[in-house]
Amino acid sequence: MEKNDQDLINDYINGDINALEPIIDKYKNPLYSFILKMTEGKDDADDIFQEVWFKAIKNIKKFKGGSFISWLFRISHNLIIDRARKNWRNTSFHQKINNDQSINFEEKIPANDISLRQEIDAKIIGNKIEIALKVLSLKQREVFILRMYEQMSFKEIARIQKCSINTCLARMQYALNKMKEILKKDFSEL
Repeated sequence: MEKNDQDLINDYINGDINALEPIIDKYKNPLYSFILKMTEGKDDADDIFQEVWFKAIKNIKKFKGGSFISWLFRISHNLIIDRARKNWRNTSFHQKINNDQSINFEEKIPANDISLRQEIDAKIIGNKIEIALKVLSLKQREVFILRMYEQMSFKEIARIQKCSINTCLARMQYALNKMKEILKKDFSEL
């Protein structure tokens, strides 16, 4: 029988140093994807990803049950906010948008059902969405990513952001409106 997250955490606390491996394997991809979309590039994402796991393991006894991935997202959220605050003074409004991030559509769209042209179009759309995401405020971007990419409920997102569900819904609405405005030149059907 496969153990749940809490059982594995308890095993780790009780001395089984390998007990967290299944949890790390289970959550590394969604966690890294979230961090990458919320940061300025792979180097930032790598640093924060490692720091999240370091803090999570160091503070594992403080985990009070519930959704472990939500707890990891909360730690990520705090680290990203801290880093943004530190870097805020050094940010220029004339910096170029970092284009080295993209959505891996090969994982999302089965290749045998689409043409090469459709696949290229999907990559172009994905890149334009990624660029538009950078224009959103950090909190709006976070709500958008957690909802649209990670399929989290607004209740979970509100818990991560330490705000009301209505605030999350408003942030999502603002994010969608900004995204529509930014992307309407490229996609007239929006």
